[in-house]
Amino acid sequence: MNELRVGVIGAGRNTRSKHLPELQKIENVRICAVCNRSEESGAKVARRFNIPDVMTDWRALVERADLDAVVIGTWPYMHAPMTIAALEAGKHVLCEARMAMDLPEAKAMLNALNKTDRVGQIVPSPMALRTHHVVRELVQSGFLGEARELHIRSLTSQTLDPTAPIHWRQRRDLSGMNIMSMGILYEMTARYFGHARNVIARAALWTRERHDPETNGTRQVDVPETLQILAEMRSGALASFLVSSVAAHAGSASLEAYGGKGTLRIDIGNQKAYAGAADGEMRELDIPPEREGRWRVERDFVDSIREGAPVELTSFEEGVRYMAFTQAARQSLDAQGEAANVEPL
Repeated sequence: MNELRVGVIGAGRNTRSKHLPELQKIENVRICAVCNRSEESGAKVARRFNIPDVMTDWRALVERADLDAVVIGTWPYMHAPMTIAALEAGKHVLCEARMAMDLPEAKAMLNALNKTDRVGQIVPSPMALRTHHVVRELVQSGFLGEARELHIRSLTSQTLDPTAPIHWRQRRDLSGMNIMSMGILYEMTARYFGHARNVIARAALWTRERHDPETNGTRQVDVPETLQILAEMRSGALASFLVSSVAAHAGSASLEAYGGKGTLRIDIGNQKAYAGAADGEMRELDIPPEREGRWRVERDFVDSIREGAPVELTSFEEGVRYMAFTQAARQSLDAQGEAANVEPL
């Protein structure tokens, strides 16, 4: 088995907690270089994970002839330029979610991938991974009948404190059209119920200015803290998405699906799922250990490179689809709640 040589750009929290240790568990995978915004932060990561080279020029990293693949763990504002440059340099790419700043960037990434024979993968939504296989089979079996209503809810208190400093997710110049967990909630929903045809969105921002640690001043917040979306799915089902970062004591995130024959409820936070026939009782789904979905993003990426296995979670094509939903939600917000179509791939 040939050695797979990997370079990493942007060693943030998810990269340090997931990508780096998981890649290092795989036989004949070697992380050769790490590139961060500062040499100091990169060196700290290199020492922790025994990575030989520290770089600060990401373009130089993607051009290295001694690398086969690049992991991009930066904020969304750099995903498209880094991904496209890496693909053009002949590298396989694993890119952190959210895929891009907007739909045109996501399309450009897919177009760049399609011009190569390389593997491109977007880090998938981690929501409901444990129950994924069993839930998918249940839905595909027709247990619910025709899906009529979908209700997706993720309410947290992450930004409730007005004195907390601004986070990159609250800056549109860094996060683009992405809003809180909207994208990963939609990606999870689409795995079972397909994609949306159109959306109507309303939002609110409660703390409009926050402390900026980078400048030691203040910065305007321009990403909503409350988001409500009504969507018509291509299947005909109606869906509601409720997302908030200012809701204390709201309980676990969830997805509820109501069909003509039955009901499904996924308790996302507790990684459990429940189902019941319309004329019966709701029961927790049995998830045998061998059927449990697990985080295997890095192994799937390596398997796709080595064995040609297709990318399932998540392909660039699917990433473009959830960015189309994101774009439509933003268009509806900008139009004061008018309906916006979700562009098909």
